[in-house]
Amino acid sequence: MILLHCRYMKRESIFAYLDAKAFAHAASTRSGRNLLSDFERLMQETHGLGADHLLDWSAHGELRSDQMGSEQVWLHLTLKTNVPLTCQRCLSPVNITVAQKHAYRFVGSEEEAQAQDEEAEEDVLALSQDFNLAALIEDEVLMALPLIASHETCPVEVKLAVADPDFDAGATEKSNPFAVLVKLKGEKSS
Repeated sequence: MILLHCRYMKRESIFAYLDAKAFAHAASTRSGRNLLSDFERLMQETHGLGADHLLDWSAHGELRSDQMGSEQVWLHLTLKTNVPLTCQRCLSPVNITVAQKHAYRFVGSEEEAQAQDEEAEEDVLALSQDFNLAALIEDEVLMALPLIASHETCPVEVKLAVADPDFDAGATEKSNPFAVLVKLKGEKSS
């Protein structure tokens, strides 16, 4: 078992890409602790917040035999982080905890992956000698984020109603739709 540690993924390094088949054959493990700032799309999602937050991840390759005895390439990914977003109720920062474990099975081509992915319980990916592990990690964090970020209980009182005193005053004074006609008629007779 090979244990490697990755510090920065933004830089081009051997840790960002892997040969999925060789990784599985060696039953390799890679792990890392990266800053969220190492992931460009995550920084866009957080609007630059939490650049110093850490994302812990580990990847393990495995070979399995299917029912026919054919070799299957698998990748197991575990990740954990806190992603700072904006609460959509109170508009203050909220940390969203992401803790995921995923298993991926690799097949020979993109077409095979698309055909099998809908029916398979696991995610199916195309086999590659330069598989982008950093992009997969970032994708999984992004997909784990809620569509609408919010606190369970907001730290500040949230206004759930809007009141406009001028609007209420206008509603109490009912205008006569014929008042304009009466006014015009009065101007004509003079």
